[in-house]
Amino acid sequence: MSEVLVFTLDGEEVAAAPGETIWQVAKRHGRVIPHLCHRDAPGYRPDGNCRACMVEVEGERVLAPSCRRQVTPGMVVRTDSARADAARRMVLELLLADQPARADAHDPDSLFWHWAGRAGLAASRFPARPAPAADRSHPAMAVQLDACVHCNLCVRACREVQVNDVIGMAGRGAQARIVFDQGDPMGDSTCVACGECVQACPTGALMPATLVDGAGRHTGNPDRAVDSVCPYCGVGCQLTFQVKGDRLVAVEGRPGPANESRLCVKGRFGFDYVHHPHRLTVPLVRRDGAAKDPAAPPDPGNPLTHFREATWDEALDRAAAGLRTIKDRDGRRALAGFGSAKGSNEEAYLVQKLVRAGFGSNNVDHCTRLCHASSVAALMEGIGSGAVSAPFNAATESDVIIVIGARPAQNHPVAATFIKNAAKAGKTLIVMDPRGQGLTRHATHMLQFKPGTDVALLNAMLHVIVAEGLVDTQYVQARVDGFEDLKAKVADFAPEKMAAVCGIDADTIRTVARKYATAQRAIIFWGMGVSQHVHGTDNARCLIALAMVTGQVGRPGTGLHPLRGQNNVQGASDVGLIPMVYPDYKSVEDPAVRKVYEDLWGVELDPEKGLTVVEIMDAVHDDVIKGLYVMGENPAMSDPDAHHARAALAKLEHLVVQDIFLTETAALADVVLPASAFPEKTGTFTNTNRQVQLARPAVDPPGDARQDWWIIQQIANRLGLGWTYAHPRDVFAEMKKTMTSIAGITWTRLEREGAVTYPCADEDAPGQVIIFGDGYPTPSGRAKVVPADLIPPDELPDADYPIVLTTGRMLEHWHTGAMTRRAGVLNSLESQPVVGVNPRQMAALGLEPGRRVRVTSRRGTVELAARADRDVPDGMVFIPFCFHEAAANLLTNPKLDPFGKIPEFKFCAVKVEAA
Repeated sequence: MSEVLVFTLDGEEVAAAPGETIWQVAKRHGRVIPHLCHRDAPGYRPDGNCRACMVEVEGERVLAPSCRRQVTPGMVVRTDSARADAARRMVLELLLADQPARADAHDPDSLFWHWAGRAGLAASRFPARPAPAADRSHPAMAVQLDACVHCNLCVRACREVQVNDVIGMAGRGAQARIVFDQGDPMGDSTCVACGECVQACPTGALMPATLVDGAGRHTGNPDRAVDSVCPYCGVGCQLTFQVKGDRLVAVEGRPGPANESRLCVKGRFGFDYVHHPHRLTVPLVRRDGAAKDPAAPPDPGNPLTHFREATWDEALDRAAAGLRTIKDRDGRRALAGFGSAKGSNEEAYLVQKLVRAGFGSNNVDHCTRLCHASSVAALMEGIGSGAVSAPFNAATESDVIIVIGARPAQNHPVAATFIKNAAKAGKTLIVMDPRGQGLTRHATHMLQFKPGTDVALLNAMLHVIVAEGLVDTQYVQARVDGFEDLKAKVADFAPEKMAAVCGIDADTIRTVARKYATAQRAIIFWGMGVSQHVHGTDNARCLIALAMVTGQVGRPGTGLHPLRGQNNVQGASDVGLIPMVYPDYKSVEDPAVRKVYEDLWGVELDPEKGLTVVEIMDAVHDDVIKGLYVMGENPAMSDPDAHHARAALAKLEHLVVQDIFLTETAALADVVLPASAFPEKTGTFTNTNRQVQLARPAVDPPGDARQDWWIIQQIANRLGLGWTYAHPRDVFAEMKKTMTSIAGITWTRLEREGAVTYPCADEDAPGQVIIFGDGYPTPSGRAKVVPADLIPPDELPDADYPIVLTTGRMLEHWHTGAMTRRAGVLNSLESQPVVGVNPRQMAALGLEPGRRVRVTSRRGTVELAARADRDVPDGMVFIPFCFHEAAANLLTNPKLDPFGKIPEFKFCAVKVEAA
């Protein structure tokens, strides 16, 4: 403590830091003070309204709430005086009068019942109020306000922690009550089901619906709790699985470095997919004569129309034999493999090793190609690393925050809470996106630019910064190459000239450019709205240039952060699950690097780059690729121009799919291998913040499903590789032999600490949260800015296809929907495919909300329900790509960015008409 405040606590002289409360110091010294409205967790301010934590301060007439009262020098505090104890006991007894009997309680082990029990209270002498009716309108949460004590924790959870502003207090005096929006049932409100209120509630008034019966009674405690990590987005929230028998029954947030106990609807309520009856439980082999017809796939609930059950030995022998036959006949480059960003680092490492050492080529890729490949291409070119320079939590330390081409409130909801916290604290938030979004109402500036004109807007900002002398000249001279070329390029991009191109007026462009450049600390977040274009690499180059010329990197509150999509897309890329690099982004074309892996793996390796996801599909059509191994990916749904991708999968001579469900891809396989779901795995996962975290298994795989790492090893050994891994920790140990980024991270350390940030050079080091403060991992140690020019989208609207289609995710569903469409709560919240259309556009097209419409591109047609969406501008429609019934990627354009080889998911031309 830099400054010490000395006071007396229960007769003992103790020290406190400035700003500490009596409750905090008492806890540190082992004193137990009851509390209901106070939650000792990040983001929660003390409120002092329940009066259950009162203590006596010498010389003061009234008792003080210990959770709010800050320590002053020389004060004398009694936490255990008879007066304080009697007051606290009376508060609890008054509150107990309104509670359901403990035998009928919604949560008999709640914080309230804990403190009532410690006070020796089983009943109250006071009359009860009339009990409010229960609200069971929400599929995920039970609202039972007969147990509510008006502690306001749910209000603070919703308004101050998650910043969703749904829960409030209405009425006065005895009529005061908790409400959702304007007194709506929870299920009809704007609640986004993050469940923060449920986790905060100290009485059971708000409960997970899975833990109470129809009458609101508690259904019994879980048998055990298992600490792990969320399986969805790249935020990497730490959580605890609550397990009863062999089933997951609830999830709670855990105080991890990324989430600080916060979760979103998917992380908290999207877990029951693991128990879905569609789970694959035995190996399957395609029946003789069963056609591979993408238009007539088998029912995932009854695959035996097209497949027959097989033993593991038969299925693995068939899988390996088919791959070996093709390699021996057509050569090593006739095979390819896809790994998964949903799998662990160890599994991803094994997949790329299998393809390189077993198949013999670098034809290995995963969904990063469809996510941030262009961002990584620009980052590697500009700063020598594809990693984020600062965590998303750094938003709270920033003065100016730019969010462009990302919708974190929908796609990275917990990361969005920290951005909203910053905006609520008065920081400048600049949101740039062709569509409105959840952050719009929190933004200081909302720049809703024309789709496909990112470079025009960003180069105009760079023009302002250069022309007005806002460049950090000292930083540029010391750390940046290429500035003069950039300066010459952006000279032609005056805001007045670009306003007509991007749709943002010149004054606004100048204002946001000045605010960013002159901020003491500024950070840029971006998503796939930047990367999924034919000019995606140029978009990212502009963002890198903005940070470089202003020196907004390498310090707390500054940096570049492409928000990673999948839970382990960062880690899968780190361990080499991409066709042009080995682990730690070492080029496969570098002879010295290749020699390291040839010595480690004991095989000769391919000296040429491999093919990417979309290129592999093209190579199938060109009769170059004949066999494909797919672990945990679903390219039949995730690839652009899905008709083309599905036709390629059906054409393959030999397709092996390893997954937990019979996905659209698995339906076309020759061999299907039943794998493990996330809550059944042991392994490490790396989130968007570069935090390596340990996942632990909560339940066993169903039936005869097996661990993914075991399956990969079985295939490898049938190809003659002789692997002997006994546990994922053995794989991690091998990864460490060549990956200097994780040199200081051991399996034992992860078991102990749960998460360690890389780069971490030493086992005693904490890991570098902020990087590039002392230069860049390039040969010169300097960054390079690369000028970008205007490149239009590949397919512009015309008379036949006059509307722009953009695609993406939605809050309740993830990626291709294989998991979330089988999660009961998530699918009940969003159960049918929809297309978002601006109400004005809807009226102009003669459409009605809820009615079916037909959306057609040059590649395909889907039919789905129209949804009025004011966030979508005129001239555009939005379709989420998670619905197999109306797969958005049947429409999308497969044209690639020339550098990142990423398809243009965010822009193609369509026509929309009533179905």
